[in-house]
Amino acid sequence: MARLLVLVNSVVLLLFGSDMFLVGANRPPAPVNISVMHLRADSATVSWEVPEGDIIIGFSISQQRQDGHMQRFIREVNTTSRSCVLWDLEEETDYIIQVQSIGLYGESQASKKVHFRTLKKTDRFPSNSSNQDDPTVQGLDKSRHLQTGEMIIIVVVLVMWAAVIALFCRQYDIIKDNDSSNNKEKAKPSSERSTPEHHSGGLLRSKFHPSVPSINLIEV
Repeated sequence: MARLLVLVNSVVLLLFGSDMFLVGANRPPAPVNISVMHLRADSATVSWEVPEGDIIIGFSISQQRQDGHMQRFIREVNTTSRSCVLWDLEEETDYIIQVQSIGLYGESQASKKVHFRTLKKTDRFPSNSSNQDDPTVQGLDKSRHLQTGEMIIIVVVLVMWAAVIALFCRQYDIIKDNDSSNNKEKAKPSSERSTPEHHSGGLLRSKFHPSVPSINLIEV
């Protein structure tokens, strides 16, 4: 009986050990070339690389302050992203991060620890630390160009509308003045329009016709 129990325990340990070995062998390798870019006072971008030949379905990031306070874990699956933005950081604070890859059979070992320090709110972002080949930076540049183009189009449309409105108001004033003048002409009496006046204010009298003989009255 004792030998049977020993045999059963040996088989269980052998099966359990082989399963653990298979699971461990199928786990993806740890990420490499961890870097921190786009440092700000309250944010930073972490990027990494994954060795070829492994199926990666997500990542996990552990973030904590160097003094050991405020530890945070970020975990995303169903993604092929190789970068992540860390938000809500404190200015002038040292942080430590580690990245793990998530595969079909579990998570990889944690990567090497990476240290970085956030900037002051008054500090400008250093131009030489940005990666122009990074898709995030390219997307931001395209967004800026798009916003600038949209603003130019809006300004041009507003100027055109202002010109059309000004032209319409000008034409309306001209038509209104013409209508007012016509109404004044119609309001004058017909006698005023048909009978000419003398320059001294009186009506012009007809001149003496030479063909009509003059009659002299003789007193008796």
